[in-house]
Amino acid sequence: MRPVPERRTARLLLRGFRGEDLAPLAALNADPRVMEHFPAPMSLEETAAQLARFRQHWDEHGFGWWAVEVPGVAPFIGWVGLARPRFEAHFTPCVEIGWRLAAHAWGRGYATEGAREALQFGWALQAPRLEEIVAFTVPANARSRRVMEKLGMRHDPRDDFEHPRIPPGHPLRRHVLSRVRRPTEPA
Repeated sequence: MRPVPERRTARLLLRGFRGEDLAPLAALNADPRVMEHFPAPMSLEETAAQLARFRQHWDEHGFGWWAVEVPGVAPFIGWVGLARPRFEAHFTPCVEIGWRLAAHAWGRGYATEGAREALQFGWALQAPRLEEIVAFTVPANARSRRVMEKLGMRHDPRDDFEHPRIPPGHPLRRHVLSRVRRPTEPA
């Protein structure tokens, strides 16, 4: 298994998932506030499968989702990172940036801080060399859309799409897509 590199920000530690993270990750995925913009909260079994996919993604791609810790404050508040979506759409294949934090950690800038570090990690990758990173959510997810804006991501309504993993007619099927391009290298 490939080791997950740790990253530090002013307030956060982005690290690989540990066994003891399963219970707080399951609580996060079962919280209706956190899962408001997803089709349904997740069971413990679904969360365990998600955690296995997180680990496999790092092994296969050399990037993925980190567990987010606030050292000295909270050993686990959620996750942030980069991944390859597991569905086909007009913008795939691609690399997405994402985050999911416990409700008690909202409103403190942690998602933006962790995502900025994930972007820096993504731009530093040599294989693959990323030219663009995307993010997507439902139109009503104002909190995540604000994080995307703070990251310098741009939304073009022509990129909006019907999420293929959500059934037709479901109120959360429509998604907005935002993009950010690799920063230009100084001459």
